[in-house]
Amino acid sequence: MTQVAARLVDGVRAIPADQWDACAGTGNPFVRHAFLAALEESASTGGRSGWQPIPIVVDGADGAPAAIAPAYAKSHSQGEYVFDHAWADAWERAGGHYYPKLQIAAPFSPVPGPRLLLREESAGPALIAALEAVTDQHGLSSAHATFVSPEQVPLFEQAGWLIREGTQFHWANQGYKSFDDFLAALASRKRKAIRKEREAAVQGLTIRHLSGAEIQAEHWDAFWTFYQDTGSRKWGRPYLNRSFFPMLGERMGDDVLLILAERDGTPIAGALNLIGADTLYGRYWGCTEEVPFLHFELCYYQAIDAAIARGLKTVEAGAQGEHKLARGYVPVPTWSAHYIPDAGFRRAIADFLVRERAAVADEQSYLAELAPFRKGEG
Repeated sequence: MTQVAARLVDGVRAIPADQWDACAGTGNPFVRHAFLAALEESASTGGRSGWQPIPIVVDGADGAPAAIAPAYAKSHSQGEYVFDHAWADAWERAGGHYYPKLQIAAPFSPVPGPRLLLREESAGPALIAALEAVTDQHGLSSAHATFVSPEQVPLFEQAGWLIREGTQFHWANQGYKSFDDFLAALASRKRKAIRKEREAAVQGLTIRHLSGAEIQAEHWDAFWTFYQDTGSRKWGRPYLNRSFFPMLGERMGDDVLLILAERDGTPIAGALNLIGADTLYGRYWGCTEEVPFLHFELCYYQAIDAAIARGLKTVEAGAQGEHKLARGYVPVPTWSAHYIPDAGFRRAIADFLVRERAAVADEQSYLAELAPFRKGEG
């Protein structure tokens, strides 16, 4: 293995924000220093969370970071959205210890983005070699880079990492000037169904879009209630702590879009989005009152409205969800990369991925045929 000079750092906050963001850039909010540092400071990562932040840094000739991996020592597989529980079970049954493992990710965020944060593009292979060295030297079972941006997948492939493919549903802005412009691209039956859903969802409600200083403490209080309800039903307990949300608003407020539904001035539901360079990222949703179709309205249709108004190219509305298809969100591939040091374990996972990849390709082809656009659109 090539010798690489790299260092492990005790947390994102130990790296100056300007040095981190010089590597991460500003296009994807989930790998920015402000977002990852807020996770640490709120104790959503670190401590007993099972996400121990250990960024891995390759320095440049000037002594500043040339490349950083947002890496975590993981003692479980929760909050990742690329499921490897079967791999863990198989390795444990064979007498090994799957945990801790090395995770290169934006915690709790199934959002494609750079996993090699590169101020110097040429430092990518060195950073991957550093990830491998950390895994080997610490006797870890594996390293996993999840939701890797498409342009970085070849770097992992060239290094011999196993590539896994998944599916999400994203909305693409085809130069639409309004929501009606988008609807015009749909088949008539789908167009009518969406109009009926939107009309039913907002009856008696006021929808508000809040960003920056518009988001006050009472809005975060309301959204925390929504988030707790959804989190407890989905995961048993919410991943994010209460203090994370006002930190996010304070430090990244202009990149936050909070969409609230109010009845008689009281919020009853909300959806939290982050705004990237060309993408609106839908992240969390919750409600205190069940209203038919309100989830679709706040998370999907209002997000489309916001993206069109801002001239954004894409809406990414999170993991899974075939129900998004009928609402104009089409299947797109996502990728993760996996380093498995043990030769036998690697062969078993590689064989599994060959079979899984064929099934994913079949599913994507089938789903694409169900897209709601008129023939030749979308």
